Amino acid sequence: MPDQERLYYLFNKYIEETANADELGELKALLNNQSYEMIARDRLVSLLRQTEPLPGHSESRWQAILQEIRVERKRPMRRWMAVAAAFLGGAVAIWLITHKTVKMPAVADRQTLQHDRAPGGNVARLTLSDGSTITLDSVQNGVITQQGNTGVTKQSDGRLVYKALDEKTAAVVSNTLSTPRGGQYRLVLPDGSEVWLNAASSITYPTAFTGSERRVIVAGEAYFEISPNPAMPFRVITHAPAGDQEVEVLGTHFNIKAYEDETSLTTTLLEGSIRLRSNGTSTLLSPGQQGQLRPDGQIHLNPEVDLEEVVAWKNGLFHFEQADITEVMRQLARWYDVEVVFEGKLPAGKFDGEIPRNSKLTDVFKILQFSNVHFKVEDRKVTVAP
Repeated sequence: MPDQERLYYLFNKYIEETANADELGELKALLNNQSYEMIARDRLVSLLRQTEPLPGHSESRWQAILQEIRVERKRPMRRWMAVAAAFLGGAVAIWLITHKTVKMPAVADRQTLQHDRAPGGNVARLTLSDGSTITLDSVQNGVITQQGNTGVTKQSDGRLVYKALDEKTAAVVSNTLSTPRGGQYRLVLPDGSEVWLNAASSITYPTAFTGSERRVIVAGEAYFEISPNPAMPFRVITHAPAGDQEVEVLGTHFNIKAYEDETSLTTTLLEGSIRLRSNGTSTLLSPGQQGQLRPDGQIHLNPEVDLEEVVAWKNGLFHFEQADITEVMRQLARWYDVEVVFEGKLPAGKFDGEIPRNSKLTDVFKILQFSNVHFKVEDRKVTVAP
């Protein structure tokens, strides 16, 4: 088809920085035509394989091109990137368009491939009121235990569901659901509220909600969808080096990130309204806002936050927006259960884009190596070097 040859020609001019405004507009229009997505990938990969190394881009010129090429194309590009890890060619095409660095990466060495790490999955441990534990990924689906008058069921879709069995009064006890590095799980609380638990996280909760409030304790990262009950506010307690925090909510959707190795404890609101309390102060959040409990002990308000980035982990993605290499590696370390060691001077560049969380670790590295970062995997140890 003539359009295929035209697409190839426009990609050449795009990479060589010789395309004029009309040609950039034409390229954008072709990319907006979904029927050409696979053609675009194949053509660009073919072009990259013929060009070693590709010419560099100045920061100002690259930002101008990036802005023009992304207009009205942001979501389709991300859909395209979602299949990147399935093949190296797709990774090449996507990372080139969404990141300023265009140098071809070195092929992963044989040792790295031998020590490849599979992605995490639905892995968690349930600790009961008597201290005994149940490894959820090794028990069959169905009712796995009873706590007081509440039945606990493991479902095939990776959810742990609590449901009252009768109306009789029984002692309310606490359970804890915890995920290891490389694990995630979904929880349905006794009131019907749902919680998504990220890797290396935990939540402690009662087996039935009674009294004047619903209170849980969270460590790590969790996304909440709370069932409304004005007579019984929902409260989430978190602990961080900067201090303890309480989130009060009636019915809403929000994300809490409270890892000890992060510089701040962040609470992001997607729907409804929540109030944060810490160190004697309180802050009310509106949808789209984020509260950051920083090392100074104060809650700082971020009025505009990228919600897609915040909840990408829940939707099966790594999502990076101007993330440095240390931030990227913290996420990978939790999900692939690896230890990360940095050697030499860290790269100053920033990462933008999305990578599926079901990718193997070496597939992720094939994409990230376009930023002049190199990786070596030995068992569970990953060495990052320029």
